[in-house]
Amino acid sequence: MNTTSVRSQIPGLRPLRVVVLALAAGLSMSACAPVLVGGAMLGGALVATDRRTPGTQVEDQSIELKSAARVRELVGDRAHVNVTSYNRMVLLTGESPEAADRVTIERAVSRIEGVRSIVNEIAVMGKTTLTARSNDGILTARVKASLIDAKDVQANAVKVTTERGTVYLMGRVTEREAARAAEVARKVDGVSKVVRVFEILTDAELAELSTARPSLGGAPADKK
Repeated sequence: MNTTSVRSQIPGLRPLRVVVLALAAGLSMSACAPVLVGGAMLGGALVATDRRTPGTQVEDQSIELKSAARVRELVGDRAHVNVTSYNRMVLLTGESPEAADRVTIERAVSRIEGVRSIVNEIAVMGKTTLTARSNDGILTARVKASLIDAKDVQANAVKVTTERGTVYLMGRVTEREAARAAEVARKVDGVSKVVRVFEILTDAELAELSTARPSLGGAPADKK
């Protein structure tokens, strides 16, 4: 089990305190993801309970849309890239048969307005099939449902993306929440690996968020 601290890959930007951790759940598979441009639902309770400000949620959606359009301009149909933004940190996943495209895409997305950092998980390989992508969508739904069912996880604090059985988790969470969310995801039938791409908050930082916006409160503390 390897833990990697991810720092901003864009010159001049303040590094983010982010942890990426891959957790094996059965057979290990390469980290890659389907072409999905995730967009936060920006209405009602989801906005109120999200740990990002409403403005940041809109920014994330804009980053995803602009990045996806830029990727299409650069590589067209030869690559299959997923752009997921959370708190302006961008996760790139998917497949490209050309190693050069992987670098080109990262550089292009880094220039999108608002992007603070990038985690590039694009695999150099052929594109996944429509059947594989459909299965990934089902796994994403199952993981989200499991997070909702868990009584000690704030499900809306975690963003889920899946590719070829590999589940990526993003969000602003404490170490305890990160570990618990990964544990829940790992137990979902069909998940082969869980990759944590979280911005880690201290308990004090989460408490400050909760004070500022009471509906943001974290999951109940562990009971001993």
